[in-house]
Amino acid sequence: MIRRRRECLECHRRFTTYERIEEMPYLVIKKDGRREEFDRKKLLGGILRACEKRPVEIDKIEAVVDDIIGTLYEIIEREIPSVDIGEIVMKKLKTLDSVAYVRFASVYREFKDVDEFMQELQTLVRRKKK
Repeated sequence: MIRRRRECLECHRRFTTYERIEEMPYLVIKKDGRREEFDRKKLLGGILRACEKRPVEIDKIEAVVDDIIGTLYEIIEREIPSVDIGEIVMKKLKTLDSVAYVRFASVYREFKDVDEFMQELQTLVRRKKK
């Protein structure tokens, strides 16, 4: 928000105006087809839950959130499927903390059983060894 002091050209009284950049909101297309406005707090909350009780500094989490939002702003479309956002989050979490990545992936991908969960863990372990 920008605060400006101005002066009336007729009566010469000074007054304050406040200006802010008007942004077109990004809409998230949910899995069930609903659309809702993108909310940074929800994104941060999901990542914080995934990183709970992990040795990840809040500054790094904030940086990841800012990076994800920067990535979203590079997309021309104003409507972004939640699936795309989830994939971006998982990619960033994979480099930040592998346990947080697995936590987020287990909720995001809705693993149906332990076998699916184990497959994801084995894939992660194979990538770590390389």
